[in-house]
Amino acid sequence: MERAERQRKKRCSSILVKMWLSVLLLMLLSACGKREGILETELLPSEEQRLVIYTSHKREVWWPIVKEFEERSGIWTEVTEGGSNELLKRIAEESGQPKADLMFGGGVDTLQSSRELFAPCEPLGLSGIAPEFRDPNGYWTAFSALPVVLIYNTKLLEPGQLRGWEDLMRPMFQGKLAFADPAKSGSNFTALVTLCRVLAKQPGPDGEREVLKEFAAQLGGVLLDNSGDVMSTVADGKALAGITLEESALKGIAAGKNIALVYPAEGTSVIPDGSAVLCGARHRENAERFLEFVSGEDVQRLLQRRLCRRSVRKDAARLLEQAEGGAAFPALQELHPINYDLEEISMERDALLMSWEFYFGTPEEEAGQ
Repeated sequence: MERAERQRKKRCSSILVKMWLSVLLLMLLSACGKREGILETELLPSEEQRLVIYTSHKREVWWPIVKEFEERSGIWTEVTEGGSNELLKRIAEESGQPKADLMFGGGVDTLQSSRELFAPCEPLGLSGIAPEFRDPNGYWTAFSALPVVLIYNTKLLEPGQLRGWEDLMRPMFQGKLAFADPAKSGSNFTALVTLCRVLAKQPGPDGEREVLKEFAAQLGGVLLDNSGDVMSTVADGKALAGITLEESALKGIAAGKNIALVYPAEGTSVIPDGSAVLCGARHRENAERFLEFVSGEDVQRLLQRRLCRRSVRKDAARLLEQAEGGAAFPALQELHPINYDLEEISMERDALLMSWEFYFGTPEEEAGQ
């Protein structure tokens, strides 16, 4: 009996020891967890050291720029990617309580048409930007100059078969053109306006509607969802030719794709993309510092050396000479830039897209009635 009692007491003592050890372990883990949470909180940047960016740029464009900005400024930057129109819609929905500070990307014609979402500002260093790429009202700051160009498949077409906008209307290109939805793609909206301005036989809406109707029929019911699909569609031989930006064409050629670039003989638009500070931005000062950074020589030289983009600075030619291994750009004046009135086009944007939707979505015989 005594032996059994001793064994029972021993088991009870063992259980009590294990219980106390478990309690101590839980207390230690809890303390460590609290301390870890405190450390994480201590490591988070203060509000004064934050910046929230919405960008329509591809990661290959924004990543090196944002990382260098963080290194130089010490500002912690949060980036959300999306399409230009998608992000502008989100900004409009969040107006009053904006979650972002800056829109980085989007053609300035698109930014101009949504300027009620942005706060005018004039960051330091803006004087370095060429006058033709500046907003006199300060709603947006130009980032890079982006000519609209034509491309064709080098295995399906001979040099000289595609020289300009007028050639796109030839029967050989019927149903064999790559073009993205201008309601979704800011660059293709710019391209559509350019096409209308160049080919309209009379000024004003009537002349533009005739071009829209003819071009919609020429596409043969094929419209791409994404401007990035234009390059692959032409390179893969699914289309003879397409309309895209100079940057995309140069990158495709550098990657060895079966395409060639054509600067339209009639001239083209050279519209920059840009950035804009949101109304009510919580970190406005940091947003303006970012604008100063991307307008500076270092980033503008990077555009020409690694990203196949043109600088918007007055000293772009000098920066190009310093950008060893960069793209070989013809001078802007050689492209015969057309007059592209941003204020006028931003006011006409909705009407033009409605006309486009009508002609593209309506059979040709009905549209002509």
